Amino acid sequence: MKIIFTGGGSGGHFYPIISVVQGMRDILKEQKIIKPKMYFLAPHPYNKGLLFDNDIIYKKVFAGKKRLYKSPLAIFDYIKTVIGIIKAIWTIFWIYPDIIFSKGGYGSFPVVFAGRILRIPVMIHESDSELGRANVWASSFAKKIAVSYPDAGKSLPQDKVAWTGSPIREDIRQKVTEGAHEFLDFEKDTPTIFIMGGSQGAKVINDAILDSLELLVEKYQIVHQTGKNNFEEVTRTADLILNTSPYRARYKPYDYMNDLGIRMSAGAADIIISRAGSTIFEIANWGVPSIIIPITESANNHQHKNAFNYARSGGAIVIEENNLNSEILLSEIDRILTDQNRVERMETGAKSFAKPDAGKKIAEEILELIISHEQ
Repeated sequence: MKIIFTGGGSGGHFYPIISVVQGMRDILKEQKIIKPKMYFLAPHPYNKGLLFDNDIIYKKVFAGKKRLYKSPLAIFDYIKTVIGIIKAIWTIFWIYPDIIFSKGGYGSFPVVFAGRILRIPVMIHESDSELGRANVWASSFAKKIAVSYPDAGKSLPQDKVAWTGSPIREDIRQKVTEGAHEFLDFEKDTPTIFIMGGSQGAKVINDAILDSLELLVEKYQIVHQTGKNNFEEVTRTADLILNTSPYRARYKPYDYMNDLGIRMSAGAADIIISRAGSTIFEIANWGVPSIIIPITESANNHQHKNAFNYARSGGAIVIEENNLNSEILLSEIDRILTDQNRVERMETGAKSFAKPDAGKKIAEEILELIISHEQ
């Protein structure tokens, strides 16, 4: 049995694949099935360590972005994609897998295109409330379409759709509450805010936090993932703002957080502030109230749709970028954390939205497709 995984562009495409592989490992162990040979075909390995740890073989396949604006780079992207398709056909022909599983993104297109030419069964998964361009195209011939949000599958053939949620890696699935405050060097009795800016950070969120930082630390402790590119500017500004504050130790900025740091921060958090990407499912799984601030100019406005789909569960409130400022942010944080009944309702709402076994469900669908194709 051989399986090819593909997806490209971001961790939102890569990390769910790792979760699916981990879910598959559990099923194979339970059912005493021989482990398949697994491959990851994409323009970049993204995280070589995780590929190695999960016995996934990486094969490079070029892909160019499909730009929505005029650029002289478009011709180079086109050439890269053509080369990628040729390379993918050659690579897949010699592997000849039982199935291709795609997470979408520009990096998946050459692989899925090659799979269609070679008549390899394809399964796709969509993380957002609306299918991305690569998945819209692939949905017309995919044998199975897994979706994170029910809305994403409404216009698709229902016999092909599986509402699975979005897979979360084992490494961050469970928050750590025991020892979390000690790990962060925080006080146990002071409410904690965790700002999940991701590896790239979010400047608009950073600015709103800094504008209200002096008032925030009087009542709250803050773990702030600023993003690598923003770290120096944020820490320098924060040092100036909190220079004479007796509460400056309540603010902890990080450019990057490893898995343990994320789990500890989630365990200490009374509220989380985040964008509306795949982190929504992590937050829901942790059962922590949140404020979601979607990117205004996301493709197909998907972050806006993700945010409001999640907010309907009761687990979060949404502040749109156009309305975001320090006063509104501080007011909403106060409104939630000073009302214990509201906190409990939001925790319940978050947990109702969570699908902690999404990776395993997708793995089951993949194995079923392989078995049905062999018959």
